[in-house]
Amino acid sequence: MTQTYKITGMHCGSCVAKVTAALKPFADEVVVTLAPPQAVVTNAKASVAALQAALSKIGTYGIEAASPAALDDRKPVAASIDVPETASWLEAYQPLLVIIGYIAVTSLAGTGHAGSFDGQAWMTNFMAGFFLVFSAFKFLNLSGFADAYATYDLLAERWHGYGFIYPFLELALGLGYLFGVAPTLTNIATVLLMGFSSLGVLGALLNKRRIECACLGTVLKLPMSTVTLVEDLAMAFMAVAMLAGASHS
Repeated sequence: MTQTYKITGMHCGSCVAKVTAALKPFADEVVVTLAPPQAVVTNAKASVAALQAALSKIGTYGIEAASPAALDDRKPVAASIDVPETASWLEAYQPLLVIIGYIAVTSLAGTGHAGSFDGQAWMTNFMAGFFLVFSAFKFLNLSGFADAYATYDLLAERWHGYGFIYPFLELALGLGYLFGVAPTLTNIATVLLMGFSSLGVLGALLNKRRIECACLGTVLKLPMSTVTLVEDLAMAFMAVAMLAGASHS
């Protein structure tokens, strides 16, 4: 059973993260949003009074069950992604496919001569372009990305600040691949970062949550799906492949 509660006292993404963490032990799933200020709780295991007591421990927050009228008039949950049911897979992911396609083609530069092809060079170029471009989209609305990322990433949902750090990690990896800085360390960091990120995506998919994928920040609206999981795992796989290639060279 899903119940919507009005939340008072929230002012920023950090508040959203704190309220989410406080309510999470009392339900199977909790999605807190700032606009509108509310919590959508699935299978609540405590009374409103108990939920209020939990919130009182972390700040001056208030909670009350939303009336049916309020539910009819409420705005869509900020963490959800509004994709028309009639939209095809291609229409939903066109921005992502175009961006990855451009990066893939551009990455061919300097990867082969006279009919040869250097796969290691292509993967290095692709990883540089991927992390630089994807971090750039996140920087366009850093706070918005942090809020969106906190809805499914295992660390960001517990520590909201990680959502602000993550784009800088991607930027560092992109520069590392671009300039060939400590390639072994860069590849290991990529495996760890993308592998861990995929765990949060997998959890959201298993729970069948209809939310926004934050891979391109919040400027471009993309639904969370197996595409996001494949994207993360593909980057980790390429990093592993480059580590293996370096060890045999």
